[in-house]
Amino acid sequence: MPETKEINPLMKTALELGPVIAFFVAYMVFKDDVFTVAGRAYSGFIFVTAGFVPLIMLTTGILWKLTGHLSKMQIMTLVLVIVFGGLTVWLNDPKFLKIKPTIFFTLMGAILGVGLLRGQSYLRYVMEGMMPLKDEGWMILTHRFMWFLFATALANELIWRFMSETTWVYFKTFGDTAAMFVFFISQSKLFTEYAIEEE
Repeated sequence: MPETKEINPLMKTALELGPVIAFFVAYMVFKDDVFTVAGRAYSGFIFVTAGFVPLIMLTTGILWKLTGHLSKMQIMTLVLVIVFGGLTVWLNDPKFLKIKPTIFFTLMGAILGVGLLRGQSYLRYVMEGMMPLKDEGWMILTHRFMWFLFATALANELIWRFMSETTWVYFKTFGDTAAMFVFFISQSKLFTEYAIEEE
């Protein structure tokens, strides 16, 4: 197993969030434009997506090169972006990229649900180093986070289907990240109650 290397946290954050911020900025610049390539018209959303896919491939590759490791979530995100972003550009249809978060959050919630049915917290394997909790605490947190993921998937589905494209871009860039931050802040009582005290 390759050794995991530590890198500057700011560099790591820039590599992880950079493509999403770049997508948002580029969309705001080009959202009202139409680009014609080989006689076919593409909206600004499609144009920006065509740049987003190789950019996230590049930044993920750099992250892997610098750290020697990618988490399962990072790999899953990359695969889904390539597949659904590629379909968006190839079929000239924005809905494929828009349903990607729905599939991602639903899949992650389902994985956590399978773990709970087996009496295990798969969330623990990902986050244990950040917040040591007792077994019961991990099970409660995983159960809550599973429903949070399903709710986020539903919110994404409702927003892209019934609201404007710009609203969806705002939600994808800022909304689900802010919601996740609020979720974990709201669990502070659980973290305190089930924390493992250092000897």
